[in-house]
Amino acid sequence: MKVALEGKRVLVTGAAQGIGEAIAAVLADNGARVAYADINADLVKQTAARVQGAIAVTMDITRQDSVAEGVAEVVQRLGGLDILVNNAGVNTAKHRVNIDQFPLEEWQRIVDVDLTGTYLVTQAVAKVMISQGVGGRIVNIASSLGIVPVRLQCAFIAAKGGLVHLTKGTAIELAPHNILVNCVAPGSTLTAGTKGLYYGENATERERAERLLSHVPLRRPGTCEEMAHAVLFFCAPESGYVTGQVLAVDGGWTAGGFFRDF
Repeated sequence: MKVALEGKRVLVTGAAQGIGEAIAAVLADNGARVAYADINADLVKQTAARVQGAIAVTMDITRQDSVAEGVAEVVQRLGGLDILVNNAGVNTAKHRVNIDQFPLEEWQRIVDVDLTGTYLVTQAVAKVMISQGVGGRIVNIASSLGIVPVRLQCAFIAAKGGLVHLTKGTAIELAPHNILVNCVAPGSTLTAGTKGLYYGENATERERAERLLSHVPLRRPGTCEEMAHAVLFFCAPESGYVTGQVLAVDGGWTAGGFFRDF
């Protein structure tokens, strides 16, 4: 998909790798000038260096001072901001337990990044967009688990569910400024980190992947590029009447694929 983003100034958080990297690359490929932001300073510099005209910014979205400094740097180097993609996020791997056993520190870590961090970056960028007076686009990256919850991930589903409603509430508040706010909710996605799960040689992991994908009607994980093109739709000039929406890119899982046949 190709859209006209020439002259648009973009900030993508969590852009050093995975879905964030794909989003930043697709937006740049469509003419935007992109700021790659990530907490991993070395990796984000390497990633941004592969894209002509891109810049790299180190940002810890859980810290208000880091967000303020990072956004100010982007505005200074790009001359303003037209599009924000809140992609940065974390989940838990070792604490897949019921809520009665879920550690408070792990809850706080996930909520701080996945929900509070998005609030902090959105707040800072919204002030810039409002002051510019020409509107803007904000796209949040939630999860299909923010739409349909599952067991053993209480912090993640709470944060992503909160992000879905934050998207809708922010869309209402910023609409008078012609700032459109939407959300992409990825399902199972193939990244460098999940490649071993879906296509590894380990029999246990392979069985787990088959069990997971058996609930996805398309029977495969999505790609980072497919998530990126959903973001591109929300950034396109042609989607100027779309705000407050959540687009699940999940192979049909939230359509009911998680139910077994009766």
